[in-house]
Amino acid sequence: MELNDLARGPGEWLRGSGPEADIVISSRIRLARNLAAFPFVSRASESDRARVEELLRTRVLQIQDASQLLYVDVERLAGVDRQFLVERHLISREHAESHGSRAVAIDGHETFSLMINEEDHLRIQVMHSGLDLDGAWEQVNRLDDLIEEKLTYAFHDELGYLTACPTNVGTGMRVSVMLHLPALVLTRQIEKVFRSLQKISLAVRGLFGEGSQAMGDFYQISNQITLGQSEQELVKQVADIVPVIIDYERQARDFLFRESHQNLNDRVSRDYGILRSAKKISSEETMRRLSSVRMGVNLGLIEGLDIPVLNELFIHTQPAHLQKLIGSELESEDRNVERALYLQRYLQSHTRGDESERN
Repeated sequence: MELNDLARGPGEWLRGSGPEADIVISSRIRLARNLAAFPFVSRASESDRARVEELLRTRVLQIQDASQLLYVDVERLAGVDRQFLVERHLISREHAESHGSRAVAIDGHETFSLMINEEDHLRIQVMHSGLDLDGAWEQVNRLDDLIEEKLTYAFHDELGYLTACPTNVGTGMRVSVMLHLPALVLTRQIEKVFRSLQKISLAVRGLFGEGSQAMGDFYQISNQITLGQSEQELVKQVADIVPVIIDYERQARDFLFRESHQNLNDRVSRDYGILRSAKKISSEETMRRLSSVRMGVNLGLIEGLDIPVLNELFIHTQPAHLQKLIGSELESEDRNVERALYLQRYLQSHTRGDESERN
């Protein structure tokens, strides 16, 4: 498996299956771990970082689950390839933009990635499509145990796992669910939901995590505190609140469908028409209009179009993905033209029968 092989599909997080997949895009659990014998990454010398990378590479490639791994030297990647991995949620923006010896190991199904020398020596990340936190926890816990059999983590009997950021000390765990919430945005209820989440120590972030914008009405909900709670408690904290948010989004969609059906249908139809006919279009506008169309498909306003097709377009039309698919690096204006052409071809070839919409 090579890096270019990943570009053709949507990746696990946008597969469009799993429980509550109309609203819940993916479930992710990430563990932060450090090796006891080395300084934290921020205090490590380049030789320390190189030794950590070499040691983790050797051990990671020995674990049973890693038999089909793609191991990538991030330091040696071209900029477009690093951005490609960020868009695919296989590495963080910080990992892409850092310096020095660092790498990522990715399994063939993209259900997990192992970031080496990010903020911590090791970030173990598992992603499942739809609402499947229990499945994600089972897999990440198994991976963590396999790696810990071969290495000694930095661990304190009272504090738990020691991490570079104090907010991760304890379990080192971040539990997050990505949701598609266009109706709450349209009905202007989204800020109310966010304020409620903040009161119970849950964070809300955009599509690409901390500091990113909520492109395409995608939001990530995650825990903020790791110390003093068990892994199971953290999973339960997020798992208990997600069904409430799902219910709010479904109520908002029902309201729009019932009270503003004509306006909603017109909005969705216009967005679909622009995606099929635009001569040039930015990634931000594409995400916004795809979000509207995705909701329209789920509400039965558009026929002949499947959610996995739209999910693929969310990722394929991102700047780095588009350039990988086309096979050349492009300036922004040229990307906007190529993106429009790609949308036209893809929607035409993946729409079943007539592309007519219900009234």
